[in-house]
Amino acid sequence: MHINCDMGEGFANEHLLMPYLSACNIACGGHVGDLHSMEQVAGLALQHQVAVGAHPSYPDQANFGRVSISIPEEDLIHSISDQVAQLKSIVEKQGHSLTHIKAHGALYHDIAQDPKKAQQFLKAIAPYRTECQLYVPDRSVVAEEALKQGFSLVYEAFADRNYTDDLKLVSRTQAHALITEPERVLEHVLRMHRQQTVQTISGKILPIQADTFCVHSDTDNAPTIVQHLHQAFSSHER
Repeated sequence: MHINCDMGEGFANEHLLMPYLSACNIACGGHVGDLHSMEQVAGLALQHQVAVGAHPSYPDQANFGRVSISIPEEDLIHSISDQVAQLKSIVEKQGHSLTHIKAHGALYHDIAQDPKKAQQFLKAIAPYRTECQLYVPDRSVVAEEALKQGFSLVYEAFADRNYTDDLKLVSRTQAHALITEPERVLEHVLRMHRQQTVQTISGKILPIQADTFCVHSDTDNAPTIVQHLHQAFSSHER
């Protein structure tokens, strides 16, 4: 079972999460993060042999990158490019390789639906096409465009979030957006992993493809969730 987590976002729980992860996505200055936080989290990942990916965002720390913003195309491309390059330099100095790239927040959702934004994002990360995998949601616009351009994709689903009937995440402004009970998270992940389906917030069962499952580090009991998932799947594999 491949579990990933967004990290370096100011919640100081990386040491509790890292032992149970396959991969981490490190905030690299767009929505949060600085040289110190990137170095610290990358070092912890190296210690635990966890794959390191870049987690670029709209350059919007005021809204934690969770609001779509209007920004000139070249400015967005330049920002994303700088964010990834900065983390890559830090990671390589520590003896790591940058293994993947995953957009954050509103940028993640925008490139999943908007062909223009998807093309801008892919242009920004084009230098990493052959060395980094791209984490994307199933049946998204960015996935379709990235495949055409020769990117290697990892399809991602969310362990701690509910889905709508159009396979989007339930907005954080709505009730039941989050799944926080460890057993419910496990049931949610097991369905997606074994049956390749997801039960939406309305009760529909829809097909979904997922190679990796994300737990957000800002979910209140994220360490408990990742530990529960790790233990459940480790027991199953014995």
